[in-house]
Amino acid sequence: LLEGGPPGAGDGGALSERTELFANIKKCLKPGGLLLLQGYTPRQLEYKTGGPPVAENMYTEPLLRKEFADMDILHLLEHNAEINEGSGHKGMSALIDLVARKRYKVGSGGGFRKGN
Repeated sequence: LLEGGPPGAGDGGALSERTELFANIKKCLKPGGLLLLQGYTPRQLEYKTGGPPVAENMYTEPLLRKEFADMDILHLLEHNAEINEGSGHKGMSALIDLVARKRYKVGSGGGFRKGN
């Protein structure tokens, strides 16, 4: 589970760092492996209950769909929730959840099998 945004908040390299971070995460997943991600959406700036201080370091549905287009997106939802994760992350929050599965390569013989 990853939370928040990429390193380099506020600098010009944040977007490329995020793309690199996501690419490395995908490399670490085995075919069929699941990625669970929760982060803040830009609406979080209205709540001021934690998270990155700038919208560019937060997640949106279009951004996650683009960055994980090569995976099967099983769940993608923006929602509000009350969180209590310490003094820096407490209160109503604007969140986004992603569950995505890494695809098997064509011809890899991968897939889900019943029984084992």
